[in-house]
Amino acid sequence: MDAPLALYRRYRPETFAEVIGQAHVTDPLRHALAANRVNHAYLFSGPRGCGKTTSARILARALNCEKAPIADPCGECQSCRDLARGGPGSIDVIEIDAASHGGVDDARDLRERAFFAPVSSRYKVYIIDEAHMVSPQGFNALLKLVEEPPPHLKFIFATTEPDKVIGTIRSRTHHYPFRLVPPKALGDYLMQLCEAEGVTLAPTALPLVVRAGQGSVRDTLSVLDQLLGGAGPDGVTYDLAVQLLGYTPDSLLDEAIDAFAAGDGSTVFGVVDKVIETGQDPRRFAEDLLQRLRDLVIVAAVPDALDKGLLDVPGDRAERLVTQANGFGPSELTRAADIVNAALMEFRGATAPRLLLELMCARILVPGADNSTQGFQARLDRVERRLHMDGGAPEASPAAVHPPAVQPAPAPQPTPAPQPTPAPQPVAAPVQAERVEPAPPVQAEPAPSAPPVAQRPAPVAEPEPEPAAPAAPAAPQVEEPAGTLTIADVRRLWPEILDRIRDMRRFAWIMLSQNAQVMALDGQVLTIALVNAGARDSFINSGSADYVQKALHQVLGVTWRIEAIVDPGTRPGVVDDYDDGSSRPAAAPTSSAPSTPPVAVPDSVRQAMREQHSPQTREDPDASADRNDPVVDHEVLDPELLLSRELGAQVIDEHPAD
Repeated sequence: MDAPLALYRRYRPETFAEVIGQAHVTDPLRHALAANRVNHAYLFSGPRGCGKTTSARILARALNCEKAPIADPCGECQSCRDLARGGPGSIDVIEIDAASHGGVDDARDLRERAFFAPVSSRYKVYIIDEAHMVSPQGFNALLKLVEEPPPHLKFIFATTEPDKVIGTIRSRTHHYPFRLVPPKALGDYLMQLCEAEGVTLAPTALPLVVRAGQGSVRDTLSVLDQLLGGAGPDGVTYDLAVQLLGYTPDSLLDEAIDAFAAGDGSTVFGVVDKVIETGQDPRRFAEDLLQRLRDLVIVAAVPDALDKGLLDVPGDRAERLVTQANGFGPSELTRAADIVNAALMEFRGATAPRLLLELMCARILVPGADNSTQGFQARLDRVERRLHMDGGAPEASPAAVHPPAVQPAPAPQPTPAPQPTPAPQPVAAPVQAERVEPAPPVQAEPAPSAPPVAQRPAPVAEPEPEPAAPAAPAAPQVEEPAGTLTIADVRRLWPEILDRIRDMRRFAWIMLSQNAQVMALDGQVLTIALVNAGARDSFINSGSADYVQKALHQVLGVTWRIEAIVDPGTRPGVVDDYDDGSSRPAAAPTSSAPSTPPVAVPDSVRQAMREQHSPQTREDPDASADRNDPVVDHEVLDPELLLSRELGAQVIDEHPAD
């Protein structure tokens, strides 16, 4: 009993319709054959095993078919039967292996025989395989024949390296580049072959076979032929494919990925030990890990990648990929993939592959040791993910507020400080407990912060935010409800606020328009940055903060505390509507800013924010002034005192006038 032929020989296509994944080549050739517009020389190029020689044989069959011109060979005439799969071949179709017949003498021999007419067919066709192996002298010997062949002669060159074919030959041929077959088309083709062979191929084993073939049909069929030969009664299973092809089992990859997500170094190095102890190739494990990270990157970037067909994986593995992708941040995944990719290059010729594999895993586990941009992004992803995982922690703080509902008892401790009104103080404490979420030890803070409040009259609600100072870090985690003011809103309405300040006091308006910029909004504290310390001192000493508060109340209907800081990078007069304060770090105010709930915006303010604001035309108070008007001095001030009080100036030295 004769052994069966290999799969790639038994299922070699006989028509262009049977060639898969090369429609960009087969369709133009079929149209040219049907229209009888066939060139005298063709050049087929592309990776190995993608159908170059097979397409050349089909083209030769179609040219010599008795029913020509025809797009596909009929398969009934003598020429088609001779050139069919398993046929004896035709004396008029000559295949030459250029690897062993690429010299100048072989080219001269071909040139001498080419002028003889075909024996029984319409054309004499020369199929020169591995054409890049022909020497330059051999190509030069064929040049005149390829340029002006006799009418009965056709040339088909097939090569994997078209750049090595000299340009004078390429310019005289029609070049058709072949491509690797897509995994989807190759997988469907393998399932058809398994059905024809009567063998079961597990869905989990199919991606491994396709991946092993790397897009080459011949290589993929060779791998499948090996698996079919070793398959048992259950057919080709996943375990059989993993063992014969040498891939890393999914269970081991899942264990490694979960350990990387959790930062569990013990489990990661345990996986490395299993890889080495089971005799697997460390480089192959790194390749499989990189493939898994690639799948996770796609799942994280495209949530519906599985539905769109970007990943060809079974259903159970698809759910596992989604779960694993949620355990990483985008920067962590891309950084880990870059590290594994760089390690694969170091594996070439490595004398200690286990050491390289362990170092690769250590770099992935410790983003803090990576000072690159990706390292910082990976650390940021890890922090954000932990904050998201701990999102329930801030929710528990309101529950902790109910036990300290007894806080009105310790609240009378600060009551001795404000002597005039001891009664309203216990009322303010419960209101604070309802609006803010402080921890019990926070109550020790109000004492040092009470004196600054007593310096100037302020609304009763102003002392409330101060005990909640330690709760400030939790403020960014609270989602602001719709209709609350943000720093972007304040910056957008800042020109109108300056107009109101100009009507109140021109000095404050000049100071803010030329030297200040809105920096941050934290609860009920608005931080204004000034260009230098002198401007800040003048702003504070002149009482300009009171005018800012009044203008804010008129425009926005809010009562905020004003903090002045020094920021040399301040850009006075620039309003960043698109900047919400997250693009640049907010400078820390001089005192710890309390974290209070966002301020609800009145309907009138929201309506005003929707409208286009234009500066209102106001009368100039100096329009009716005349230079001959008498000067009226309401008070006599020393110039030095005036400059010091209004602008923060200081006398350095005096020079007597001559």
